Amino acid sequence: MPLAVDREQVQELVAAGAQLVDVLAAVEYADEHLPAATNIPLKELNAETARQLKRDQPVIVYCHDYQ
Repeated sequence: MPLAVDREQVQELVAAGAQLVDVLAAVEYADEHLPAATNIPLKELNAETARQLKRDQPVIVYCHDYQ
């Protein structure tokens, strides 16, 4: 079940081994992303591309919202 987390919680989760997934397009990811984030663009996110993630670790999916 997805949960919203704040910045502090993200830092704690990453320190405990959570994976960061940036779902922005590759060009935007190249411009700026969080350290250690993996890029899987939302349009490409599917069972095959998600296989690169470790199933035994939490996953934090994020993108930048300009609004």
